[in-house]
Amino acid sequence: MNEPAFLTPPEPVALRDIAAWVGGRIARGGEIMITGIAPLDLAGPGDLAFIENTRYIDQLGETKASACLCSPKFADRVPTNVVAVVVDRPYVAFAEVTRRFYPRAMRPEGFFDDTRGISDRAVVHESARLEDDVTVEPGAVIGAGAEVGVGSVICANAVIGAGVRIGRGCSVGANAVLQFALIGNDVIIHPGVKIGQDGFGFAMGAGGHKKVPQIGRVIVQDNVEIGANSTIDRGTNRDTIVGEGTKIDNQVQIAHNVVIGRHCVIVAMAGISGSTVLEDYAVLAGKAGLAGHLRIGMGAQIAGGSNVANDVPAGERWFGTPAKPIREYMREARALRELAEERRPGKKERE
Repeated sequence: MNEPAFLTPPEPVALRDIAAWVGGRIARGGEIMITGIAPLDLAGPGDLAFIENTRYIDQLGETKASACLCSPKFADRVPTNVVAVVVDRPYVAFAEVTRRFYPRAMRPEGFFDDTRGISDRAVVHESARLEDDVTVEPGAVIGAGAEVGVGSVICANAVIGAGVRIGRGCSVGANAVLQFALIGNDVIIHPGVKIGQDGFGFAMGAGGHKKVPQIGRVIVQDNVEIGANSTIDRGTNRDTIVGEGTKIDNQVQIAHNVVIGRHCVIVAMAGISGSTVLEDYAVLAGKAGLAGHLRIGMGAQIAGGSNVANDVPAGERWFGTPAKPIREYMREARALRELAEERRPGKKERE
């Protein structure tokens, strides 16, 4: 039995046209057609590959790809049977080509290819407002007074709560739930995402913990992407905000009152406690954890697995538990190794 192809293969494209898309220079040859994209070790005739990391230089020497996107420093290492397309940033060029070859892969895939418009198995409140060219798949629910903009897709079993506003060109994946939220244009929400649920707020006391009503909203600005099963809580008495262009991986937790700036990157299983602020272009690597009421400065980077308990100045890179500037962490780690070596049992006797 043939393996299923979930994405339609692209029509053949001349390599010279691909080079024009990415502003590349064909080092030699080039009168070939490209029919697919593949990694160096799996590519075959007709495929375009790319290399940006020296870790894969051996694969470059053995690849069977027809062409390869590469930076100038790798151009001379491309085999003579492979056409080199020289670009400044091969991975960015690869992304552009892939976007053009497989546009359907840009957004959560619907479960019903034949569904256009409003499915008769969806539940749409009579007061909801849906603009032109909106798709609502079977099982989806759209509540009273909700608004969905032109060209947006609400996938199967997604729930859009009362009064929620979704902008134009958005995709809401299967089983996502949105409440108390305002969503901008061209936002991608993957399956299972939960936006606008209760923040975790309790006034603690000896006689029990009194629940604090969460009366804020979640505001997601334009061109944000939110990975599968991530959660963004609504604010307690102000809004939780995700800034324009920010990219959030799977299984990320963003607590109430958090403010995330523009073009931040938050990787899988990171957690941000309440009322913390990430300024523009901040990066949280996987499993990074931030305490509440912190400020992470513009362009700061938090390494994977770090736990941050203090404000991080703009542009700094922090690592560890408790997190600190990475150079300071490395100095302390080296000193600790040296101290341990000095105190290792039997060291003096051997000397």
